[in-house]
Amino acid sequence: MISNPIIQRELLGMLRTRKAVMIQLLVVAVLAALVIFRWPTDAMADHSGMQAQQILQLFGYGLMVSLVLLAPVFPATSIVKEKRSGTLALLLNSPMSSWSIFFGKLVGVVGFVVMLIALSTPAAAACIAMGGVNPSQMLALYGILLLLALEYAALGLLVSSYAATPDSALRLTYSVVLFLVVITLGPYQFFQGNVQGPALEVMIWVRCLSPLPAVMQLMGHGAVGAQGITSDVNWVMQFAILSGLITVASACWTASRFGSKIFDKSRAQGKITDEQSANVQIYRRIMYLWFFDPQRRSGLIGPLTNPVRVKEFRTRKFGRAHWILRLFGVCLILSLGLILMTTMSTMSWGAATLGGIVVLLQMALIVLVTPSLASGMICGEIETKSWQLLQATPLSTFTIVKGKLTSAALTLVMMLMATMPAYATLYLIDDTLLTQIANTLVSLALTAVMALMITAAISSMVSKTATATAISYTLLVGIFLLPMLVWLGLDAPFTHATVEKALMISPLAGALKLIEVPQFVDYALIPLNWYIQAVVSVVSFIILVIRTWQLSRPR
Repeated sequence: MISNPIIQRELLGMLRTRKAVMIQLLVVAVLAALVIFRWPTDAMADHSGMQAQQILQLFGYGLMVSLVLLAPVFPATSIVKEKRSGTLALLLNSPMSSWSIFFGKLVGVVGFVVMLIALSTPAAAACIAMGGVNPSQMLALYGILLLLALEYAALGLLVSSYAATPDSALRLTYSVVLFLVVITLGPYQFFQGNVQGPALEVMIWVRCLSPLPAVMQLMGHGAVGAQGITSDVNWVMQFAILSGLITVASACWTASRFGSKIFDKSRAQGKITDEQSANVQIYRRIMYLWFFDPQRRSGLIGPLTNPVRVKEFRTRKFGRAHWILRLFGVCLILSLGLILMTTMSTMSWGAATLGGIVVLLQMALIVLVTPSLASGMICGEIETKSWQLLQATPLSTFTIVKGKLTSAALTLVMMLMATMPAYATLYLIDDTLLTQIANTLVSLALTAVMALMITAAISSMVSKTATATAISYTLLVGIFLLPMLVWLGLDAPFTHATVEKALMISPLAGALKLIEVPQFVDYALIPLNWYIQAVVSVVSFIILVIRTWQLSRPR
């Protein structure tokens, strides 16, 4: 396997990039800072080992989050880049077998992640040197992280084999990863204590798809979120089993696609609805409500309509009216499901807890959807050489940017509006929540604007859509979730004041505070949380304006 030429090309080529060097330096700096933050400054020995355990917790969670954010980046674009450059066809016609090609790709991308894990060993040695940390505990943590890296690399390669562009591969891969890490925690978290038997076993196995319960059990936080219910589940073992199965299934699936069918894109040509018979036209008008028929001939752009916005809607897959309607329908179904949960579980959960669930759903939509809508806003035009064509039109730079921003904003607003019925139901259950709901909606609006402005600013500063997508997802997930990890370490090792300062930058924490989720009521986050979001939005908008002005200047 070492002599596999793909391994050498993938791994060495990756290590020679500036991106790889920056990622390595960033991971080492973050882990070193986490250890130094809690390193004892006096000469007193801690025989209980509590300080060492606190450092281990920071180290373990920090390394897990780093791998979740960074592990999918390279495998998600590996195969699709080969397809677009034409080198994948050469590989498939070489003497190498499909499994040799796949293992070369897998080992190449996993090798870089293993190097990141290896760079963390000095911080791990510091935890052990303090005493109180069992080396077997550290080995188990590294085993979980290696399984995580293999699983996400295999999933990234599978997605990459189906994707048409690197940025779409990144979007889908990050969506799958965030689903496995966060969404799979929901069923057990919200229904524990209310179900028994096979349904409970299914929820436990679904929860084990996420690496977080396994890492929490190793860090001694296995009871967090248990709502007073004891559990003897071995989260580490069950995660290892599921992770291995997903890795093997993804590997077999991807390797089976290494043939001529990986290039097949056959689809029905279709016919314009306007050219069909009268009965067909009437049927499609009813089924698609006239406005959302994907095969209907589009009308002319009106004289007062921004043509760039129309162009974005018509050329972006999820900008077409029928796709927007489908996304709206999915979000509406989720909202109706939350309404059903509200009416069934208000007495056991409370309206505030259910409001927190709605907030989590909307925040997840903002994080998942915004980069996919806006990451190619500017750099996509530059990458395809169409920015110069836009400049050659009579449209001003302001009109171009305005059209792109409004096209992304309208789609995002429609999906968030589909979740509004859940708030109406909360108000009908408890009319005293009107002020909290109104303030929460203000916070969500500020969050959506901030996410859109950050993504647009990043799109104006880089030259490739895939890079902008990866940076946008990493930055947004970091802003939303990293402060929550600090909150998880309340009193072990962080104080209340430290947690409050960290939560101040998280839009998710601010919205949960406003809806009065019990775990966040004691933190004074508003209005400073709003001010931070507003400042970040304004700064990002200024960066976008300056960069687009620079790009629009004659060269």
